[in-house]
Amino acid sequence: MDKLLSVSSSPHQRQAHSVSSIMRDVIIALIPALLVGTYLFGMRALLLTVVSVASCVAFEAIWQHFTHQPLTIKDLSAVVTGILIAFNLPATAPIYVPIVGAFVAIILAKQCFGGIGQNFINPALAARAFLLAAYPQAMTSFEIPEHFIGTVAPVSDVVGAATAVDALAGATPLVALKTQNVLAMPTMLDAFVGNIGGCLGEVSALAILLGGLYLIYKKVITWHIPVCYLGTMFVMTLLFGGVGVQASFTSLFLGGAMLGAFFMATDYTTNPMTLKGQIIFAVCAGIIASVIRLFGGYPEGVSYSILIMNLVVPIIDKFVKPVRFGGGKA
Repeated sequence: MDKLLSVSSSPHQRQAHSVSSIMRDVIIALIPALLVGTYLFGMRALLLTVVSVASCVAFEAIWQHFTHQPLTIKDLSAVVTGILIAFNLPATAPIYVPIVGAFVAIILAKQCFGGIGQNFINPALAARAFLLAAYPQAMTSFEIPEHFIGTVAPVSDVVGAATAVDALAGATPLVALKTQNVLAMPTMLDAFVGNIGGCLGEVSALAILLGGLYLIYKKVITWHIPVCYLGTMFVMTLLFGGVGVQASFTSLFLGGAMLGAFFMATDYTTNPMTLKGQIIFAVCAGIIASVIRLFGGYPEGVSYSILIMNLVVPIIDKFVKPVRFGGGKA
């Protein structure tokens, strides 16, 4: 009877998932985008990814060594952060850029707040935001993939003051979206498969979608945040973008929208605990991203939208609470 009535500490129900198994699935899900990026941009893309991953792992190991903490690099979270940082870089970025980004992500955004599970913002996005401020030219100098086979709109059709190089830049489609220049935007097929310029891990929406569907299949993430985030961006662009249904849908394949929706906004630590809270999080992030894209001075708003909502998560969790077990409305 004593054993029957004893209560152990939580958790009382365990799942098969662990930190390392979740991170392993995320790495697997990122492989299609990495392969496409390497194919499109050459070995430079792979080199940047390797440097970024190695830097993240090294910084985490160094921090834990000097702070006398258990070494946790085997949980693969630093590897995932390194891949995501690399995916947010142009293939032309200098080698030191991912190293600086790794320091910001691992040391400043993660370890300074207690390590995995304690960070209040997504480390990879924090690194991207810092790198955009520190190295704006290096972070926005895109190139057309080596195997690009599509067509590029004339310079005059893109932006009046643009140069020939700017016409080939990955940011050009988003500038065209902002200026309501539908003719300068890539076709839906080109944007979907990655036949455009851009960051090495963002160009192929198809590869990212395959990885996202894998994570949903493995129950690492649910569909709610990606669908609500992208759906909100589509509705906002359709209502206020002035570019029509097809271009509004195509805009979801441009920039970091797909990568952010499936791999950034779904970060366990930095999104709300409840399903209702996650939907609120995703919808608000989609609105912010669209407002920045359509009306802001910067053509891309995905990173900042998720970072801003990361800061709002405690407020969402405070007001969106599940009913206590056995309780109910008064």
